[in-house]
Amino acid sequence: MTKNNIPDNIQFQCALTIDAAADDKAVPKFSMVAYTGGPMKIAGFTHPVVVDLEGLSIDRQNIPIRLDHNPKQGVGHTDRVVIENGQVMAEGLISRDTSWARDVTKSGKNGFPWQASIGAEIIQAEFVPNGNQIQVNGRTFDGPLYVIRKSILKEISFVDQGADNKTTAQVAAQSGEQKQMNDETKTTDVKVQAVATEAVKEDVQASEAHTCQCKTKQAEKIEAAAAPDLVADMRQKVAAETQRIQAVRDVCDGKHADIEAKAIEEGWDVTKCELEVLRASRPKAPVVHTQKSVATPQVFEAVALMSSGLGNARLEAMYDAPILEAADKLRGIGIQEFCEKIVGNQLPRFRRDASGWLQAAFSTTSLPGILSNIANKMLLEGYNYIEDAWRQICKIASVNDFKEHTRYRMTGAFKFEPVGADGELKHGKLDEMKFGQKADTHGIMFALTRQMIINDDMGAFTDIPRQIGMGAAEAIADAVWGLLLSNPNNFFSAGNKNYAEGVDTALSIDALTAAEILFGEQTKPNGRPLGISPRILLVPIALKVIATSLMKSLELNETTTANKGKPKSNPHVGKFDVVSSSFLSNASFSGASAKAWYLFADPNRLPALEVAFLNGVDRPTVEKTDADFNTLGIQFRGYIDFGVREQDHRGGAKFKGE
Repeated sequence: MTKNNIPDNIQFQCALTIDAAADDKAVPKFSMVAYTGGPMKIAGFTHPVVVDLEGLSIDRQNIPIRLDHNPKQGVGHTDRVVIENGQVMAEGLISRDTSWARDVTKSGKNGFPWQASIGAEIIQAEFVPNGNQIQVNGRTFDGPLYVIRKSILKEISFVDQGADNKTTAQVAAQSGEQKQMNDETKTTDVKVQAVATEAVKEDVQASEAHTCQCKTKQAEKIEAAAAPDLVADMRQKVAAETQRIQAVRDVCDGKHADIEAKAIEEGWDVTKCELEVLRASRPKAPVVHTQKSVATPQVFEAVALMSSGLGNARLEAMYDAPILEAADKLRGIGIQEFCEKIVGNQLPRFRRDASGWLQAAFSTTSLPGILSNIANKMLLEGYNYIEDAWRQICKIASVNDFKEHTRYRMTGAFKFEPVGADGELKHGKLDEMKFGQKADTHGIMFALTRQMIINDDMGAFTDIPRQIGMGAAEAIADAVWGLLLSNPNNFFSAGNKNYAEGVDTALSIDALTAAEILFGEQTKPNGRPLGISPRILLVPIALKVIATSLMKSLELNETTTANKGKPKSNPHVGKFDVVSSSFLSNASFSGASAKAWYLFADPNRLPALEVAFLNGVDRPTVEKTDADFNTLGIQFRGYIDFGVREQDHRGGAKFKGE
């Protein structure tokens, strides 16, 4: 099994050397530096692997020793495994009476360069991509590589090829009889034992320095006599350190990893470790939260929008959670308290001095700005409430002033002609068609009145700009659909070859076929095909289901005698985008019909209608204004600048649907 393409269990290989045992009958022991904290190339990984020693868990000291990671090929066990100085250190016995244990020992005697491999279970891993750096085990590594953040040491194996060639290990035999050792054997034995702590290493270095200073034969004899005592003393220190570490782990019991790591690193005794664990285990007093003021302009905006009944989903899309939490605490306050909190001062009593209250409130820079933002947001909310199907059939354009603008569309003949022997190319004709456009201002005033303030009605203030926004959207929709239905200058007519009527024009498969033919027969002024196909099927609400069915049904269900023999497949499925509007059949518009339907080209290729906005601003604007003498309050105005005009009649076709 794998986790994110990383094996659950891996073997980290490292170098191992074996010394021949001094006694064939003795039980060999080993001491090794199993891993040095560097990168390794591991089977199953596409990039080097580094094991984070801080996350390597050693849950017991008697770890199995195997050959080639095979559970059936036992070799021995460890009696000490520690992480010291950024390295994994292990000691133990080749204690199994198996052919593989004898092979490891015998091969070591013959000089075979055995190496070691650590088997670990991966708990958590991290990939470092190319170009990134990471610090692990006190060193910096460049990606790409994998970092094993958490793992559990499961076993150590003898292998014939390792991955970390900087590690070393030795295997020796334990003998019941004391044999005389030469100088090389003494030195090796001392180095093998010097793996527990820095303090022990310092003792070894001091001993070796002392040996170098002794020049006389008598001193050498004294040193040789004292060597066994020195080795025994170091062994006792190693054993004591091992017992201390194990005692610390027992006290921490896997529940206080930070205390355990610090106790091992700083050499705490068991008493100090127990005291720290006791302190950490005591129940903590509840944290006292101090409420900080977060009365920012955004909080006040959120308070007002909450009072308007705006849904939680919309509020969460506008503001972060801390702002909404602060605003929720002010939910339901009146407009007088709302204004006073924004100003930050106690305002005069409104009923006694309405003019003074207004002057004091709106003399600040914060309140008018916040109220304008609130009005703007609510105006846009209302603006988006109204159906805007007109956007799908009209070209959206921009004008930079309120003057009459002329649109030009090139209609010249650019047909490629054969080139004669003289190589002369003929000039194409470039004509143009003209279409008009003009933007006008549409707007309305609204006010935060004295009556609204006395009634302390925050909801009324937020609802008014929302209604204004809806009014702005309705103004555009009324202009577009009113123009379309009024059929100005016989825009849709038989003379323009974009209009058909009669019983055969009722929306159906056959009517769509006839409409597509009519649209496709439109020509340029030079009489050549227009070459533009319809893309949009515009219908009133009453025909929306039929239109959608015609565009999605794969097969027809026509069982009349006249339709027998026709193919059952729908030739128009998915051909047009269905757009529906309730304005088309509304009786308040002249020319409205619940049966008429239309085909339009892509408005960006050949627009039949165009809506132009001043400087491209297609949403209403809110501004604060000074109230006139007749209004006791603060006024705002909302306005939008746009114009709607018919363009090229060949971009659309109408079918009466009788």
